[in-house]
Amino acid sequence: MARLEIPLDSAAQAPGLIDGFGRTISYLRVSVTDRCDLRCNYCMPKGFKGFEEPAHWMSHAEMARLIGLFVALGVTKVRLTGGEPLMRRGVDELAARITALPQVSDLSLSTNATTLKRHAAKLKAAGVKRLNVSLDSLDPARFAAITGRDCLADVLAGLAEARTVGFAPIKLNCVVSSDVPEQEILQLLGYALDNGFILRLIETMPMGSTGQQFVHANLTRLGAQLAQRFGLVPAIDPSDTGPARYWTQGQGHPVLGVITPMSQHFCEACNRVRLTVDGTLHLCLGQDDAVPLGRMLRAGASDAELTAAIHAGIAAKPERHEFTTKREQVVRFMSQTGG
Repeated sequence: MARLEIPLDSAAQAPGLIDGFGRTISYLRVSVTDRCDLRCNYCMPKGFKGFEEPAHWMSHAEMARLIGLFVALGVTKVRLTGGEPLMRRGVDELAARITALPQVSDLSLSTNATTLKRHAAKLKAAGVKRLNVSLDSLDPARFAAITGRDCLADVLAGLAEARTVGFAPIKLNCVVSSDVPEQEILQLLGYALDNGFILRLIETMPMGSTGQQFVHANLTRLGAQLAQRFGLVPAIDPSDTGPARYWTQGQGHPVLGVITPMSQHFCEACNRVRLTVDGTLHLCLGQDDAVPLGRMLRAGASDAELTAAIHAGIAAKPERHEFTTKREQVVRFMSQTGG
């Protein structure tokens, strides 16, 4: 991991977070744990034991402090991720701390939904606005083969509860490699349409040995084919600055999206960085550049020093990933970085 040299005497910086390529960073993803109760075959190997030591986890108060610094610098969107964030106690309390920051316009959470049924109401009450739920198959046997657990019924129950308590829209994230049967995707799209969800198809990325074992499907092409088959039209939503390209049924919210880091990368519009459970700031999924904010915080760094480190990190944010040219470059697993 490439640790950046931080000039701590440069605390006085211009407002906002603009990297060396003119991109404004307004979105922070925060991994509250690198642990997960599933072992999805594209994310984490079976038997994996290399989790961060609990002693190195940032407390909720430490997370809130760092998030507050990013928000003061112009971040308006925050997502809580993992691993599986609902394995960490008190996530709803952390969410409430974040939504108390008036500058935060959008707080969302990524989950595998295995325990969402009992957490959905608390998350909604804490101010979480949106949910992204990982769902790669509606076939119980295939779901178990992908995730390592026979718990599809729990996930579907969690989705039903989330809809009942008022989360809308809910995005379903399906990771697609070249060997995923088309029928699987058609079933998921039908389920999304029936329930008012948004299905997002995501190309596999070569992160760690798990991701590197798969050949990605070309979702640029597949998305267009599905849109034509279902009579969908491209969505135009200037409020959504994320990487997905969406289609609608002609009105209302999108129903289908594709995220294509491999076949059609979106790095020129990247507006996000990621903070891991130990406070390491990752500047790009496909590069190793990182800033040890958590270590600095625990060593007694002031807010001014942490702010200077954030600015220095953003200034050094790489222009783009190199997934297609250096597949072996990133050895850390997706669960270690945060979704």
